[in-house]
Amino acid sequence: MARRVNATAASLLGFLHDGPQSGYDLVQTAEASIGDFWSLTRSQVYRELAAMADAGLVEAQEAGARDRRAYALTDAGRGAFRAWLSEPPAQEQIRYPLLLVLAFARHLPPGQLAGFVAAHRAEHVGRLAGYRRQRDEALAAGARPVDLVTLNFGLRYEEAVVDWFDHLPPEVTDG
Repeated sequence: MARRVNATAASLLGFLHDGPQSGYDLVQTAEASIGDFWSLTRSQVYRELAAMADAGLVEAQEAGARDRRAYALTDAGRGAFRAWLSEPPAQEQIRYPLLLVLAFARHLPPGQLAGFVAAHRAEHVGRLAGYRRQRDEALAAGARPVDLVTLNFGLRYEEAVVDWFDHLPPEVTDG
């Protein structure tokens, strides 16, 4: 029976299907590919790699450049990844710090609240533009529809969030 792994470990196992990577490489891969919707800290990555090595899910290789040690996926790791992937995903949890601040907005001066809102809106507008560029590049490179499902979620999410910002009442957006 395959060992149960958490989502963080499973994501690392998923990345290791493409070949051995160091902890540093895995952090970079995670930030580039899933960082917009799933965060991994450097300490989580190294802690999970150590635990997975102890459990036989990955195998540490000889240290390379800059004393980085790559980890390779084992058959047990492939099995644990498949077992995790076959389970229904947990429900999402919204943890959006701006929404928490807005829940207590009556305690903030209007100008400060408007500044927070403007900064967050700008961040989402920038993220939306980035997703649009990624989509255009992926389509130009021949991406299949299945390759774009997470990117399309990001696009639709950012479009919805920007639309939400654009419909906030003036007492929230005007300083």
